[in-house]
Amino acid sequence: MNAADTNAPAHARLSRALAVGSLLALIVLGLAWELWLSPLRPGGSWLALKVLPLCLPLAGLLKHRMYTYRWLSLLLWLYFTEGVVRATTESGLGAWLAGLQVLLSLLLFAACVLHIRLRQIAVREAPTTDTATP
Repeated sequence: MNAADTNAPAHARLSRALAVGSLLALIVLGLAWELWLSPLRPGGSWLALKVLPLCLPLAGLLKHRMYTYRWLSLLLWLYFTEGVVRATTESGLGAWLAGLQVLLSLLLFAACVLHIRLRQIAVREAPTTDTATP
């Protein structure tokens, strides 16, 4: 555990863990879905490459970068939209996996927004040190 993690409020650490966990789950779901569970073509499809953009923000989340939480909350709407479209057009296991993708996308969005909000509140409430001399 690093200094940034120990200085953050407990709620911010929880929202960070939720964001990292749901991002990892979304990556695993995307790979498993397109390679083994219900690929578009037997034997897997190139659509598994859709998880590559999700791998980029993982380092930023683990390093507590607020900017990463912000742009990830915008990026994941692409995965939400894909999930909604595929949930309504596919049937069987593919529709269930798409529904799970929608759920994970919403969970990740909520975790990102909550984390951003909690960190902004913590910064606002933190005591400031005034080094200026009168």
